[in-house]
Amino acid sequence: MRAALVSSFGGPEQVEIADVPVPAPGPGQVRVKVAAAALNPVDAAVRSGLFGGDGRRLGLGWDVAGTVDAVGDGAGFTVGEEVVGLAHGPHKALGSHADHVVLDASALAPAPASTDAVHAATLPLNGLTAAQALDLLALRAGQNLLVTGAAGALGGYAIQLAVRHGLNVTALAGTGDEELVRSLGAHRFVPRTATSLPHGFDGVLDAAVLGAPALALVRDGGAYTGVRPPAQPPAERGVRTATVGVRADGARLATLATLVDLGALTPRVAHTYPLADAADAHARHAKGGLRGRIVLVP
Repeated sequence: MRAALVSSFGGPEQVEIADVPVPAPGPGQVRVKVAAAALNPVDAAVRSGLFGGDGRRLGLGWDVAGTVDAVGDGAGFTVGEEVVGLAHGPHKALGSHADHVVLDASALAPAPASTDAVHAATLPLNGLTAAQALDLLALRAGQNLLVTGAAGALGGYAIQLAVRHGLNVTALAGTGDEELVRSLGAHRFVPRTATSLPHGFDGVLDAAVLGAPALALVRDGGAYTGVRPPAQPPAERGVRTATVGVRADGARLATLATLVDLGALTPRVAHTYPLADAADAHARHAKGGLRGRIVLVP
């Protein structure tokens, strides 16, 4: 089968499509025939060497939507089921940017029935990250949340989940994104170019990785959750600070898939590329300005 790999760190040109053996599932594992796999910032980080790798050839891709085509003992899935899942970890020999991927059954969930595989493939990483970040913030219904990077894939899911939890959401995003973030449920919009930003939020979900400037917008004794550990600012003024480290969670992913079917979560796709053109997809991702995920299709 084909898989997108990196042997040397660097720019998009380091992504190679290689022929590799089709993996076999072990006990408690499932092999998925990939129908679609989203490209995320973490894939660019792996490619560039941010996570290291000891000279090993690394597989790319965390999100997957596809069809079960082989199961190990005790996996609990059936061949032919349509699923979504998270191929977690920066140091893996094969990721979801491939024709097939093997995952622990606990990382999989039934795919949303209301959308196609391309859109479903944008759900696992960003949906789980948003949900787990909100868990860390531990805000109560009626409290005020600021979401930075609100127009991005993570930010959009965070807005919708937070509104569902009864939070009052302010979205910080680009000047042209007000209509988008309000359509996702944000109660208030603030352009990131504003000369004066509102303060006193009960919590901030810092999807834009602003760090200390975002922390400064939290009230004394509030909460800050970031998405990149090196950018986590030190605690101050009694503000709880944390960084979400996404975990594979098939049960939680199943709940998120149900929310997609209920119309409460909106998967967004910016572009699709054939798997064979993965390097071109990385180059487009590097240009930025996307309001949805790039998705690779084998």
